Amino acid sequence: MIDLLIAILIIEGNENYMTQPTDVNGKPYNRNLLVVTMLIGTFTTFLTQTILTTAFPTLMKTFHINASAVQWLTTGFMLVMGIMIPVSAWLLSKFNVKYLYMTAISIFFVGTLISRFAVSFPMLLTGRLIQAMGVGMSAPTFQTVMYSVFPPNKRGSAMGLAGIVIGLAPAVGPTLSGWILLNHSWRSLFSVILPIAALVLILSSYSMRKVLTTTNPKIDVLSVVESTIGFGSLLYGFSSVGDAGWGSPIVIGSLVLGIVVVAAFVYRQLHLDKPLLELRVFTSKTYTLSVILTAVAFMSMVGVEMVLPMYIQTIRGQSAFHSGLILLPGAIMMGIMSPITGRIFDRMGAKRLATTGLFLLLVGTFPLITLTPDTPILFVTVLYTVRMFGITMVTMPVTTSGMNALPDNLINHGTAVNNTVRQIAASIGTAILVSVLASVTKGQTPTAGLAKSNPIAFARQMQTATVAGYRAAFVVSLIFAAIGFLLSLRLTNDTIDQGGDRS
Repeated sequence: MIDLLIAILIIEGNENYMTQPTDVNGKPYNRNLLVVTMLIGTFTTFLTQTILTTAFPTLMKTFHINASAVQWLTTGFMLVMGIMIPVSAWLLSKFNVKYLYMTAISIFFVGTLISRFAVSFPMLLTGRLIQAMGVGMSAPTFQTVMYSVFPPNKRGSAMGLAGIVIGLAPAVGPTLSGWILLNHSWRSLFSVILPIAALVLILSSYSMRKVLTTTNPKIDVLSVVESTIGFGSLLYGFSSVGDAGWGSPIVIGSLVLGIVVVAAFVYRQLHLDKPLLELRVFTSKTYTLSVILTAVAFMSMVGVEMVLPMYIQTIRGQSAFHSGLILLPGAIMMGIMSPITGRIFDRMGAKRLATTGLFLLLVGTFPLITLTPDTPILFVTVLYTVRMFGITMVTMPVTTSGMNALPDNLINHGTAVNNTVRQIAASIGTAILVSVLASVTKGQTPTAGLAKSNPIAFARQMQTATVAGYRAAFVVSLIFAAIGFLLSLRLTNDTIDQGGDRS
């Protein structure tokens, strides 16, 4: 947390404010304390997104489930976040941000508590989904507040600071998980979160202030139902491919239902005076492109963050701790570069940052499609670090450029839409990677008869089939990166400067 405090002091020192910041009621407040509280809270909540990834093999053995089932602890988490985020725009407009944030952290605490004492996989999944409800409320609250309490010429630096926790926390998750699992049970993964969440709740009661104006908007229940069914059906369809196959009626039916309901949801939002999700923000080309690029980057990042530890443990035979250590340099790189890229954005915009970052993502992903059981671990570590370096140059700078393109009255909605698309895309992207992994592995698995007649040959062919599955998953991630790189070429610096696209 020391680097967070230093970064805050740098931003504050460069401001030279003549007056102390005031809330919407004109009362002064301590911006440093508010920001530190939300940074700690967001780091804690975002950490839980990936803290279970290196524990998947352990959880699969503990609860006797397969990869397609255990991945719901991540994809289900992100889906619920994606469902809650659209509601957050309404919540931010209706309730005092202080009490809204405290409520979100309280829900997160309850979900963590349930997960800690789970005695079955359904109970563990339930706790994870409740956790996600809290994160889905707190994440857009954090970004909206960070964007609102800093002036336009410092928003790149502020969002770079936000990027430390938004990007670093999920990246650190696998490493921390591996270290804890080395000497403790998987329950300890939740035990370490509980006291920090309690601390954030206490700090929030002192530091949070009403820094956002509120009105009294009504919520459209049908829109909530449509978004839940639509996005939920899409994710369920993609997640079922590994077990059922792409031609399964369950898969096809879920995907068709999802597409139809999401289309109805979009149509409804465009025809409501006060929609749940203000999709008119997409009238800004700059904002639209920023959302797509951020979504693609997260699809590539989160999917590989989940699949790579599984490869390291199942194919290479490494422990959860060692798989976490292998990913640690990438996490450190993201923490170092997030505030730096934010300050670079304030000076030169997002185009060169995003293009270079997505090119590095391509370079770091391409060799992964050639992985073998004998690929040097150091090589894997370097590739992962290069990927994270590239992603850091994309996410927060591009997000900030998109938000700067919107008028102030659409900031809440812009944050909600961006977070919704990013989380849904990341969850679907992860589901696709795991589904492809499971499907390819299943398709190349040797017959059971070979296990009896020639166990050695069966084991060798089974390993070959599994490696083929991982390679196929990384091919999908490479496609995501390639799409992002091509789209980044459409960015123009004259439309991404502060306020450059406002009207």
